[in-house]
Amino acid sequence: MPPISEFFRKKPEPPRERVPVNWEVRLESLEAEAEQAPPAFQGTPLNRAGDLCLRAGDQIRALRYYGRAIDALLGDGQREAARGVANKIIRVHPEAVRTLCTLTWLDLAAAHQATALMHLRDYVTAAVRVQQEALAGDQIYAMARKTAETEFLAAAADSLDQLGFPDRAAGVREWVTSAGSPEAIRDPDRLSTACLQAAVGSNERRA
Repeated sequence: MPPISEFFRKKPEPPRERVPVNWEVRLESLEAEAEQAPPAFQGTPLNRAGDLCLRAGDQIRALRYYGRAIDALLGDGQREAARGVANKIIRVHPEAVRTLCTLTWLDLAAAHQATALMHLRDYVTAAVRVQQEALAGDQIYAMARKTAETEFLAAAADSLDQLGFPDRAAGVREWVTSAGSPEAIRDPDRLSTACLQAAVGSNERRA
C-alpha cells in the first residue's frame, strides 16, 4: 500500500488540447466550409471555429462564432445542438443576456422546466445588471403568455416584479390560478414549435 501522503498529493491536470501553430489558416478553412455548406450543416464548422478561437485565447471571436453557430442551428430547427452551443457561451460569459433568453425559450420548447426556471433567474439577474429590463420584460411576458406551466408562471410573475413591471406581474399571477393565459398553448407539439420560433427571434443580433 502506498504511503498516506500519496493520497493527498495533487493530481496532475489533464493535458490541454494544443492550438495548431497555423490556427488562423484552420480558422479560414472552417469559415469557408461554413459558407459552402448547406444550411443544415453550417452550424458544425462555426461551432468548431468558436472552439478553435477559445483554445487560442481569442474569447471575443469565439463568442461571435458560437453566436453564428446558434443562428444556423436554430434556423435549421436543431434546438438541442443550439442549446449545447449556447451553454458554451454561458460557460465563457455567464452574463450573456441574449443567450440566456434563448436558452430559456429552448427549455420551454423542450419542456425542461427545472432548467427553464434556472435560466430565467439568471436571465433576469443579467438583464438588471446591464440595464436591459425593458427587453427582458417583453420576452418574459411573451413566455408567460404561451405556457400554462404554473411553476414557471409564478416565477415569471416574480421576475416581472423584479424588472419593474408590477402590472404585468399581477396579470401573470392571475394566469397561475386560471391555468394559463387565454393565449396559452396546451398542445405540447404546438408549444414546442412556438417556443422554438421565439428562440430564433430572441437570438437575433440587435443594435
